[in-house]
Parts: sequence; C-alpha cells; structure tokens
Amino acid sequence: MDLRHLKYFLAVAETRNFTQAAASCYVAQSALSQQIARLEKDVGAQLFSRTSRSVRLTAAGELLEPLARRILADVDNARAALDALSGLRRGRLRLGLVQTRASSVDLVEVMADYHARYPGIDFHVTNAPSAEMAASVLAGDLDIAIVGLGPRQIPDGLDHQVLAADPLVLIVPADHALADADAVDLADLPESHQLIQFTRGSGLRRQVEAAFARAGVEPGQHFQVGQIHDMIRLAARGIGVTVVPRSSVFDGSVLPSVEDARSALPYGARALRIADEAAVHTICVVHDSKRLAPAGAAFLEVVERHAIRG
Repeated sequence: MDLRHLKYFLAVAETRNFTQAAASCYVAQSALSQQIARLEKDVGAQLFSRTSRSVRLTAAGELLEPLARRILADVDNARAALDALSGLRRGRLRLGLVQTRASSVDLVEVMADYHARYPGIDFHVTNAPSAEMAASVLAGDLDIAIVGLGPRQIPDGLDHQVLAADPLVLIVPADHALADADAVDLADLPESHQLIQFTRGSGLRRQVEAAFARAGVEPGQHFQVGQIHDMIRLAARGIGVTVVPRSSVFDGSVLPSVEDARSALPYGARALRIADEAAVHTICVVHDSKRLAPAGAAFLEVVERHAIRG
C-alpha cells in the first residue's frame, strides 16, 4: 500500500469529486483515478461508489478513511521525531484553537513565544466547535487542541490539562428587571426571555446549557450567534440576554464595581454574577500522549510556562 495512494484516497473522500481531488493533489484526473484503482486492487474492495452525479464512500471506504488518516499522521510524526534528533528545526504543528479566550493564558502570546523558539515549525490552525476539535485530536487530524470542555467532557483516550475555569456571567440590558441584582439564579429569568446562544457544539454552549439544566429551567427561546462580542452587543441592545465567560467582558479575577461595569459594557448593560458556582467555562489543552510529535510536546511546554506565569 503506497502512502501516495492513501493521500489520493483521502482527497477524494473529502471532496467527493475526482476532478477537485486531482486539482488539490496537483495531478491529472486520469492519473489519480488509476492510483485509486490500484489501491482498491491492493485492499481487495471497492472504496467509492461512483455515479454520473455523485461519489460516495462504500462501507470499505468508510472503514479505511480514519485508518488512512492515522497512518499518514504517524508518518508525519515519525519524520518530525527524526528531525528532532538534531533539534526542532522544521516541521508542522496542527493546532485547534477555541474561539473564546483562556483567562489565565494568552494564547496569542503562547504562539508568539513558541514561534520565537522554533521558527522552523509551521502552524496549521483550526477554529471549530470544541467537540469537533477534540475528536480531530483523537482521530490524529490535529496534534493539540485548546478546547472549551471540562475534564468529564473530553473523549476517552485523550490527555488534558486545565488552563482556566472562567466563571460565566449573565449579560442583561440596562432596563432589564434583574439589572440591579448583585447575583442571579438562572431560574429568576422571566419565562418570556430570549437567550442569545453561542455556536451549537461549542464548549461554551454546552456549559451554558448545563447551567440552565442545574437551575431546573429550559434555556427558553434563543437564537445562535457565532461571535461572543456580537452576543454581548445584542444583549445590551435589548434583543435578549446572554451568558458569556467573565474574561470576555472584564480582565481580572473579580467583577468590577457597578459604575465600572456600566462603563465597560455598551449602552449601560450589566454583567451579573451567576449564583451557581459550577457555572464556569473550562478551557483545557488536549492531546494524545501516545502520538504526540516533538513539535507538539514543545508547544505543551510553552503552554505550561505561560500557565504558571498566569
């Protein structure tokens, strides 16, 4: 089984189109089709179901896809390990980054520090919902991911380190019935409230839904927004209320005074402490220690140094 055949196979599996796969691999379509045919002969099974309108994976193709990704990832790791014998001078780091910040670790500074130490390592950065990125690390498609998942939400087989446990706060407009409260229970929200939620499948979305479940209430009518800054602005304008990590609004370990909070948020909106102490947005770095290449191990060391400083 030729590694090149596996790369061509994955290209077709991802695009579901032989023409597009050939273009992404910089080969002629006829050559790619021939190599796929040779792979099918080697494995003794048809990998794709082809019609004039579609290309789909067969049962054998679905079985081979995750195995092919792991094989190619292992080859990359082996090359990186050999390079490491003479120092981390070249290589690639496939990194997944959560869109919310980790309050105690500045990930931009981590990446800048890492690049200064190892300028020959290329970053391939992915932004996706936390559950997807954790699954990608498990599948070997990512080396490391910073995810908004708690330890119990991380898939079995992955190692993790908690970077931050950021309390959640409720953002309400200035004229909201709860605007002057020091702390709130989510069950105190009016039944008619509209909740502005973050992306489905994200770690933050899971933490917020868990907090409402502990309060014994449904999240209520809601709509989804893909940027936390926009969630806060929409809540401030009275479109609804939202729940976000405290660090996305304020720096520091405690909520500021009422006057400072009003000046920090648009339109005089309020950020209210949630009485539920378990309502936190946990940020973890996850990896598979059995498959971690030297470039990934070096990145973890830089993360740990910044976590200690924080």
